[in-house]
This record gives sequence, C-alpha cells and structure tokens, in this order.
Amino acid sequence: MSIFSKGLDKFSGLLKVIGGVALTGMMLLTVVDVIGRFFKHPIFGSVELVGFLATIVVAAALPYTYKVDGHVGVEILVRLLSEKTQLIIDIFTRTLSFALFSIVTWQMFLYARDIHKTGEVSMNLEFPIYYIIYLLSFGLFIFSITILESIFKNIKQLKELKTK
Repeated sequence: MSIFSKGLDKFSGLLKVIGGVALTGMMLLTVVDVIGRFFKHPIFGSVELVGFLATIVVAAALPYTYKVDGHVGVEILVRLLSEKTQLIIDIFTRTLSFALFSIVTWQMFLYARDIHKTGEVSMNLEFPIYYIIYLLSFGLFIFSITILESIFKNIKQLKELKTK
C-alpha cells in the first residue's frame, strides 16, 4: 500500500469521524427540538442546522463508504463473467463515476464561490451558506480522489491478471 493510499485512508477515517459527530449532533438537536416544541420552546433555526449537519454527514461519509464498498451495487450478471471482464466493467463504471463526481465537485465549488460573492445567508440564522457548500465540494473532491485511486488499483489488478 502506497503512502498516498495510507494517507487517503487516514483522511477518510477522519472524515468518517466528523460525519459521525455531525450525525450525532443532528440526532441530539432533533430530540431536543421535539422536546422543546412539546413544552412550547422550540430551538430557533433547528431546521436549518439539521440541514447543514446533514450536508456535512453526506460530504464526510461518501469517501469512507466508497473505500469500504458500502454503496449498493447490482452485480448479479457481472459475477457470471470472467475476472478480466469484471475488472474492465469495474474500470469503466468507476471512470464514469469519477467523471461525474469531478464535474459535480467543480460545479459545487463554482456555486460556493458565486454564493460567497453575493453574500447569501440562510433564512433564519443568517449563516453564510457558502461555508457549507465549500465543505460539500471538499468532501466531493476527496470522494473523487478515492474513486481515482480505485481506478488505478483496478488497472494494476488487470495488468497483473494479464501477466499470469
């Protein structure tokens, strides 16, 4: 395992912890808000905060989930094919995923920059939204790098398969 791969693993693990903390915060905030609403004292801006925390959870969880193959995949027909064909299909689909998420990352970054320039803030708390969008684009960037790493691993496996 290369130094880059180890670093990416550690960084994905750190993002996983951040996502877990955000998810726990989301849960606690929702529970406290529901109890507060029962006693006629809801938390002001709780809906916005839960939305922000949900964005952090998604941005932080994507790279780690991809790294451990935690996403849903349909492999019923692919399993019947040869190992070489499976690797080729895997490289193809990962390359398409990389292209898609690279474009999404780039567009999210541009969107965050535009929101930053206009000074748009959230409706109730007046929190600058661009912080959250930059955070999401950073998470998507790490996710894209993780996809790229898996493409290189698959290409290496394909080369090793050809030498056998």
